[in-house]
Parts: sequence; C-alpha cells; structure tokens
Amino acid sequence: MIIMYGIKNCDTIKKARKFLESNNIEYEFHDFRDDGLNPIQLRAWLKELGWEKVINKRSTTWRNLPDETKENMDETLAMVVAEQQPTIIKRPVLELADKVMIGFSEKTYQSLL
Repeated sequence: MIIMYGIKNCDTIKKARKFLESNNIEYEFHDFRDDGLNPIQLRAWLKELGWEKVINKRSTTWRNLPDETKENMDETLAMVVAEQQPTIIKRPVLELADKVMIGFSEKTYQSLL
C-alpha cells in the first residue's frame, strides 16, 4: 500500500494526488495537520534520506525560524522542529513498500510506480 503524507491544500500534493488518481494507483493520504505526525516515522525518514532532503528550506516555515536554528540545523534539531511544525517537511512524502520518496516529479512517479 502506498501512503502519501502532506497537507491537503498544498499545490504539490494536489498535483501528486491527481497523478496517482489519473493512473488508477491506490494510495492512502495522511494529512500532517489533521492526522498528526508519528515521531518514529519521522526519525526513519531522517535516517533514510537525511535532514537536508526532508526539511524544506524554501518554505515559509523555514524562513520564519530563528537564524540560530537554521544555522545549527542537524538531524536532531530537524526532528524537534518538524515535530513542532510539520509544515517544514518537504511534500509529498510517499511511502512505498521498499522506499520513501520526497517531492513530486511526474517522470519519477512514472518510473517508480
């Protein structure tokens, strides 16, 4: 089963969901805001992909962080910040049976799905 994590009003999430639905690919959607964020899962994403891929440095959430937090970001701090503010996580996060993907590219989705 494919699980997509994100925020339902995010434009990238909308594109990714539309792609999956138009290709008749079944998935479950998990909204960070409505459904929360499992810290064990977040830790696994950070370990597998690295905080640099998981944390969205172009987000408003990132820009609103104190400079000291941004300058000292590492896996541990990313874990704390993402638990408190899940909107800082790059979207969508797609959990497949054997891997985790972050972001949406139609070409990548076609090759993997």
